[in-house]
Amino acid sequence: MKNMMRKSAIALAMLGMATAASAKGYKEVEVTDGGSFVGTVAAGDAKADTRTYTISKDPEICGEGSREVPFVQINENGTLAGAVVFLADIEEGKAMPEELMKLTINQEHCEFSPALGLMANTGELTAINDDGTLHNIHMYEQIGKARKTVLNVSQPNKGDVLTKDIKLRRGNGMKVECDAHDFMHGFVYVAKTPYFSLVDDTGAFSITDIPAGTYKVMMWHGFLGEKKFGEITVDAGGEVSMDLSY
Repeated sequence: MKNMMRKSAIALAMLGMATAASAKGYKEVEVTDGGSFVGTVAAGDAKADTRTYTISKDPEICGEGSREVPFVQINENGTLAGAVVFLADIEEGKAMPEELMKLTINQEHCEFSPALGLMANTGELTAINDDGTLHNIHMYEQIGKARKTVLNVSQPNKGDVLTKDIKLRRGNGMKVECDAHDFMHGFVYVAKTPYFSLVDDTGAFSITDIPAGTYKVMMWHGFLGEKKFGEITVDAGGEVSMDLSY
């Protein structure tokens, strides 16, 4: 009897943990009279960083000589390209756009396309080898300065396709590399909620349909990492404007 009671207590505890965990998940609800958050992202202390790699194999497919990979790009107006502004720990709001539930990364002429992808957490990622040479796509979850392998798959033949559901537990993005070609680099921002914005060509961002409330502001950049900016309070139907700087 004591053993049965002990097992029941453990089961109830586990159920309680599961309920608490699910309560922390993002909930999609109808948003009426939502507000918006807009602004720009200046480069600040960040410097442009383009690195040159020697193309040491498969020149007939990858090209000859060297390749420049722009890890940090600064726009002419001093804003930072490739940055994503997002609201952290938002518990409920608008639905995730359907187009973010799937992302396809092509490997063509030994380059990742897109070089910066966007997808929803728990979405489906497809990687295609469009080259007539071996690629080994290796993706890492970015967790601060650390990184953890998400997938590591060899694609030896032209036309090889792999599909994997992506679920990041701690990080908000992934680094993409090819273990067979050290000059192939890319990044993927993995959205936990739809409340994010990739800056445009002028460095501007816009997040809309935000339920009234107070939220933490963060920024992600594949190469530079993440940065926190405190909190904003969004009123129903209102607009908050803030110019951020890395």
